[in-house]
Amino acid sequence: MIRSMQSAIAGLKAHQTKMDVVGNNIANVNTWGFKSKSANFADAMYQNFLTGTGGNATAGNLGGVNTSQIGYGSNLNSIIANTTTGTQSYTGRPGDCMINGPAYFIVGSFAQEVDPAGFDASGLSLSRVGIFGVDNNGYLVDDKGNYVYGYITGTGDGNGNITVDTNAPLRPINIRVGIADNPAGGQDQNLTFSSMTIATDGTVSIVDEDSVPHIIGKIAVATVENPAGLEQNGGFLYAIGDNAGEITVGGTTAATGDIISNYLEMSNVDLATEMSNMITTQRGYQANTKMITVSDEMLETLVNMKR
Repeated sequence: MIRSMQSAIAGLKAHQTKMDVVGNNIANVNTWGFKSKSANFADAMYQNFLTGTGGNATAGNLGGVNTSQIGYGSNLNSIIANTTTGTQSYTGRPGDCMINGPAYFIVGSFAQEVDPAGFDASGLSLSRVGIFGVDNNGYLVDDKGNYVYGYITGTGDGNGNITVDTNAPLRPINIRVGIADNPAGGQDQNLTFSSMTIATDGTVSIVDEDSVPHIIGKIAVATVENPAGLEQNGGFLYAIGDNAGEITVGGTTAATGDIISNYLEMSNVDLATEMSNMITTQRGYQANTKMITVSDEMLETLVNMKR
């Protein structure tokens, strides 16, 4: 088998995988919070046809010779996620939220409290999609039923409000639990609310049946040192990979970006770029198939030399 056919086969496999990546990007052009991926090629291993040597500038010796190498096609080297923030899409629903910056919401199964320094070991995930609502127990959840984590501890101020402590452990946010409206803070009470708002700093507020506002808590966000090191784990959820680096948990800041209510983050797929990539990938695949055809014709010529 001649080397050109082997190289072309490797090229076919690499271009097929890249087309898979492009196809996934285009399929998710309207998926909330989706981050486009790019496939990167690298040339395959080489065989030394002629090994290089250094020159010897003494009488009777020769000068240096460069190494001559024959390659064996291309391989898919990596698939990298583009983690830039997508554009805003207005939904008009107060429970829909997006982060206008690099941070992530923290969601997952129920736990009474979670240490912010080690939440990644507690089974929680990160998310860029804030389709939030209230379940039958009053907890703030996303559209997959994951609890939304934040800060709900504090003392009453006599007006039914909570002083949020962002140094406290993370807890699932419960909309119906508030501080009793008395000067000492008192005991918790169940509140029946008529509306809910989420401020740009993540503060969750409700208005009760008596039109009295109550601050319930604050949504926590996480920033990731290396967002490309996150691993997609079912839908729009991310698990923290070994190469994600340091995870910082807290309230929103100028660095994390504000939480914008009534909006969701659109996919950051650039459809024009993906269509161009699809064309160039198709042509690359086509050229490799042509190389196999030409190599086959050369083999046929060799086989038919003696008739």
